[in-house]
Amino acid sequence: MGAELLSGTVLVTGATGGLGQAIARALARRGARLILTGRRADVLEPLAADTGGRAIVVDLADRVAVERLVAEAGDVDVLVANAGLPASGRIDEFSVEQIDRALDVNLRAPTVLTRLLVPGMVERGRGHLVFMSSLSGKSAQASSSLYSATKFGLRGFALGVRADLRGSGVGVSTIFPGFIRDAGMFAESGTKLPAGVGTRTPEHVAAAVVRAIERNRAEIDVAPAPLRLGAKISGLAPELAARVSSLLGADEVAANMTEGQRGKR
Repeated sequence: MGAELLSGTVLVTGATGGLGQAIARALARRGARLILTGRRADVLEPLAADTGGRAIVVDLADRVAVERLVAEAGDVDVLVANAGLPASGRIDEFSVEQIDRALDVNLRAPTVLTRLLVPGMVERGRGHLVFMSSLSGKSAQASSSLYSATKFGLRGFALGVRADLRGSGVGVSTIFPGFIRDAGMFAESGTKLPAGVGTRTPEHVAAAVVRAIERNRAEIDVAPAPLRLGAKISGLAPELAARVSSLLGADEVAANMTEGQRGKR
């Protein structure tokens, strides 16, 4: 069923970002009929032309626009909820409006899209939902409270929906990227990592999305083994993990990312 879904209609949000573009191109190579969304028509429309997809310009912080997107998209076999805002920084550095925008784009929009698309998938007995979380959805660091809240929330939402849809023919997966080089939020911030901290590429993330759909994997981490292990330890011993991360330079990385992403709130 998963391989068949890859040749169906796939809605990709956040397609104008570096990860979204890599995901769109990987899905196009598998024969997907793409519906690509994003805020930047100058990037979205050429990408749609290159991949044979359809472009729908939309801001997912606009609650009315989210519902309009579903109406324009029609029947969707696969949702890849990839859109997201960095939302890095201390919570007291955000305005209430910026908080609302991060929650709307990172958490509310995927939730509402799921609510509106799932009934049709269940009726047809086939479909898949892919949610783009982050290792910050398993392990919170300094200056990540709001971002982690949305990504932890997305993980819990996805696991609950997966349980609800078990046996329906509709799969649910969550992807957890670590530091991604060449494109995406981390790369665009210009932050340098401490020696020995590894990265992955947008193409690794795209391959994980394809694998998740094909195999109905509940969760896939896209990060080197030490980062994956660190996220697991954080779940078991968060205070110890926080101290170790700080000693290894995580606070400086967080501060640099906050500065590099400040204009994208």
